[in-house]
Amino acid sequence: MLRILIIDDVETNRFVLRNIITDMGYQPVLAENGKQGLKIMERIVPDLILLDVAMPEMDGFEFADIIKKDVKTRNIPVIFISAFDAPQDIVKGFEAGGADYVTKPFIQEVVKSRVTVQLKLAEMNKTLADTNRRLQVSITEQLRQLEAEKKKVLYALLTVVRKNAVFDESHIERLQENCKILAQAMQLSPKYESIVSDTFVETIELAAPLCDLGMVGVPLDILQKNGKLTEEEMAIMQKHTAIGTQIMEDIKGDGDYNDFVDMSCDITKYHHERWDGSGYPYGKSGNDIPLPAQVVSLISYYNALTEKRSYRDAYSKEEAIQMIEAESGKAFNPEIFAICKKIARQLK
Repeated sequence: MLRILIIDDVETNRFVLRNIITDMGYQPVLAENGKQGLKIMERIVPDLILLDVAMPEMDGFEFADIIKKDVKTRNIPVIFISAFDAPQDIVKGFEAGGADYVTKPFIQEVVKSRVTVQLKLAEMNKTLADTNRRLQVSITEQLRQLEAEKKKVLYALLTVVRKNAVFDESHIERLQENCKILAQAMQLSPKYESIVSDTFVETIELAAPLCDLGMVGVPLDILQKNGKLTEEEMAIMQKHTAIGTQIMEDIKGDGDYNDFVDMSCDITKYHHERWDGSGYPYGKSGNDIPLPAQVVSLISYYNALTEKRSYRDAYSKEEAIQMIEAESGKAFNPEIFAICKKIARQLK
């Protein structure tokens, strides 16, 4: 049964309205003034309020102002009831947040009609809000599924890349794990603790392998060549950054996607830039290179050194760290390398 809160300091008015509401099949709840009405609303949330304007201590407008500021009660429809029937009084009632304004003396059919209309509108608004919430949940779930499918496609392409480039079977997993380990260590550094969030760590773990996504467009004879690449072949190989970036930007489209796609774009585009500006494709230097690309660049080089290739055996961790140290300040951010060196034993 719907509950109607009736607030009026005149007993006769309260009883008249109580009888009308009861006759409509609703439950009337009576209050003598605004303060008593607020006290009642601490226990129950009425479906509609019939509110007198002229009351001692707290008038109807003051009462309406209080409940309209409260998120739990602001959507309760308020019908002002008053002996003041001048146009400016009625306008003031609507400005105070009233849904309707009924003048005294009460006409039973008018009160019933106004109450019925406001209750129907409230029910329609509630239904609309519920529908919007369900729709939002549905849209969010569809977007989540869409993102999951996109990731599956990207990782399927990476599997092709790994096989074409004859990478170690654990290549992708090691790149993910090592980027995660380094990013977590950076969180403990005063320089990076405010930059590298938990979300950053989680995202770079997923996005790191996409650095080589563009190799799907590099010819097999170049990817699998045992010897040193010619200048022409190297130029073709270097195009994998542009190819990977184009794939990621096509995936992103015009949508408002999450951090994964944005970070992946930065990694595919900039992971071959060097700290001293001698890298490719744009010759960016220092911290103009996005931080995720700096992390992936260092770890990708570490992984390449510690993996067996057709033309050489894998280097040990110690040898790989020494070789990276020789490039610190040239190819890699020296501060990130210093952190990496401290946690080198944890790297896979």
